[in-house]
Amino acid sequence: MMRALYTAASGMTSQQLNVDVIANNLANVNTTAFKKENLEFQTMLYQTLQSANIDENGAGKPVGIQVGLGVKPVAISSNFSQGSMQTTDNALDFAIEGNGFFTVQGNNETQMFTRNGAIKISATEDGLMFVTSSGEPFLDINDEPIVITSEYDISRINVNKDGSFSYTDTDGTSGNMDIQFKIVQFDNPQGLEKMSGTLYQTTSASGQPRLETDDEALKTSTVRQRSIEMSNVQVVEEMVKLISAQRAYDLSSKAITTSDQMLQQANSLKN
Repeated sequence: MMRALYTAASGMTSQQLNVDVIANNLANVNTTAFKKENLEFQTMLYQTLQSANIDENGAGKPVGIQVGLGVKPVAISSNFSQGSMQTTDNALDFAIEGNGFFTVQGNNETQMFTRNGAIKISATEDGLMFVTSSGEPFLDINDEPIVITSEYDISRINVNKDGSFSYTDTDGTSGNMDIQFKIVQFDNPQGLEKMSGTLYQTTSASGQPRLETDDEALKTSTVRQRSIEMSNVQVVEEMVKLISAQRAYDLSSKAITTSDQMLQQANSLKN
């Protein structure tokens, strides 16, 4: 009976974490470029009560008796599938089609990465700096913060599909600017460490960032101006998963109740 109590308790604990993950997905359904997460489970150790054993004549027990000891969560993986594109009227909204990430400068000059291209402007002595909503500067391919100097009217700046900047003057002439978004890809984006604000950091599991402009083996991404990538969370799918998790939680709790009742009956036999 005690085995059933601990096994069912592991199911309740795991499903509680599953509900937490689903709740986070639903809470971020309108977060720009948010990637939904999935909890992955794995069976725990098995207790062998009787081993399978067959002799050379084929006699014996072909199937043993093993009892599982429950379940445990092993990973929370992010789904990096493309979110839907939403067109905006803001020239400083950018979305990435493909596997790329924008590069931003975090604390202590460490590089961080994001799919959120809803850019804000920060006034500096050198000009207008492109930053995230929390203030991290966007970097160009030279690892320098993107700053638009006073000689340019920011409303006349265009960004090409490869992330390079161009400028259209008042007389209609256009020319390239020496600025380009630093867009990178990873061999294993699942290994990235999630930070707040839809930012990611590299880990040994993710590998180092691969610059799209330098790596010919990569399929380059496309930058879309006046668009943002929405969350890829599907509300109906998450609600179904939430109901399923709740039912599994209820079943594990019923198993605990049943085991407790059986233990009470066993104890009453002594009296």
